[in-house]
Amino acid sequence: MPGIPAPVRSGRAGAVAPRHRPFPHWRRLSLRARLTAAATLVAALGLSLAAVLLLISQRGSLMHGLDGSARQRALIIATALDKGRPVQPLPASGAGDDVAQVVDSRGRVVAASENVAGEHALFHVRPAAPDSEPSVYSVRGVPLGDNDTYRVAALSAGPADARKTVYVGLPTAPVDHAVHTLTAELAVGLPTLTALLAAAGWHITGRALGPVERLRRQAAEITTTDLHRRLDLPPNTDEVRRLGETLNDLLKRLDEATARQRQFVADAAHELRSPVAAVRAELETAARHPRADLSARIPGMLEETVRLGALVDDLVHLARLDTRGALRETEVDLDDLVEAEVRRPHARPEVSVACGRIQPARIRGDPDALSRAVRNLLDNAVRHAHRRVEVTLAATDSEAVLCVRDDGPGIPPADRERVFDRFTRLDDARSRDAGGSGLGLAIVREIVTRHGGRASVEDGGPGARLVLRLPVSPPGGRPDDRPGRSVRRYTPPAGRRPRRGRGCAGPGGSSGPG
Repeated sequence: MPGIPAPVRSGRAGAVAPRHRPFPHWRRLSLRARLTAAATLVAALGLSLAAVLLLISQRGSLMHGLDGSARQRALIIATALDKGRPVQPLPASGAGDDVAQVVDSRGRVVAASENVAGEHALFHVRPAAPDSEPSVYSVRGVPLGDNDTYRVAALSAGPADARKTVYVGLPTAPVDHAVHTLTAELAVGLPTLTALLAAAGWHITGRALGPVERLRRQAAEITTTDLHRRLDLPPNTDEVRRLGETLNDLLKRLDEATARQRQFVADAAHELRSPVAAVRAELETAARHPRADLSARIPGMLEETVRLGALVDDLVHLARLDTRGALRETEVDLDDLVEAEVRRPHARPEVSVACGRIQPARIRGDPDALSRAVRNLLDNAVRHAHRRVEVTLAATDSEAVLCVRDDGPGIPPADRERVFDRFTRLDDARSRDAGGSGLGLAIVREIVTRHGGRASVEDGGPGARLVLRLPVSPPGGRPDDRPGRSVRRYTPPAGRRPRRGRGCAGPGGSSGPG
């Protein structure tokens, strides 16, 4: 549109020039300097305002006293005139600079104080009515000595047929001199006081920020190799101490996370070494004996390769979970997901995977992550079961409870929490020979925790009984359930969907009790 200037752009196409910020050097100052400058500025403004109010109050008080003196003397002279007493010469006030005149109706001076004897009428202001408070005016340009500004009280007095006007003027020079003197004193005192306040503020902020600086220096000395060190906390229970406690807690978490990461890397390297070494040994044997029949070695190499691939897949999945990336949140029918995983082929066909009672349960979460958690539970149970694995799903108003039970050797109570740690294997029945990498249950706990639930091993022998508890969606639904919004639901693989509340069976298994 004409008349509207176009925005200033930089050399790059489409880039708007950065807006100029006022006081660009302010941000470069230290916190101590900024706090001191801000406090000094506020103190200077407050003192300046107080000084101005003091000057105004002082001048007003002096002027009020001056007006009172002028009124009082005018009333004395007017009372003498009303009683017919002689007023010539007018009594002096003793100040020497006061002016008093009595002027008749024709403007002639009939009485005056000695210092203006013989002068014509000096004031021409309207007097107050008889028997009332004298009116007071500020009169400038009085041709009388060095004082040219007076506060004049005017009052009519005398008999009604011969009214006279009483004028009493007091010079304002003493008031002006007193105000000027006070102004000069404040002009010297205020900068000095402001400088003292600035020095005190600099010292106080330095003392207040000293512990923070010490914490900063100590934190700067801590490296990744000595995260076990902690900061020295100040003795006072204040914000600085709470900051130090927070930093120490942060260092503790970093130390624990670094230790877990190093242990994880070491365990991963150890786990990867065995299958890689086995495959390498087979390949080296084949290279030394090119005419040997390799058909007998291929199954072993394939098994090690599968184990290596599963381990790498678990490591990648754990790494993604550790990054705390956002999960896809959709409405998931957990019962459909469980039934789909039960029907999936398992590593040991001789083990029967059956469903007990499966109740409808809808939760909000990532269907892919939840599927992996259920799959890892089933794979763990199938790996260690003798003949049978049973899956049940119960739902309440607040949570869904998924239970996977096998008839294997079970898990001792002392190890029920440790089995969820990474690279954890228990006795010989749950060793690497069974095909596990020690990461399956760790992935389960990470996924369930990210969904606001918990995973645990509970009593219910003779085998192991692993239980997942997940919060269900509220009955009213989330905002995605409102009319006009589509809800993405988990869709099980193609095949006949079993009826809700009935059992289901996996490959090679039979339906459990309804």
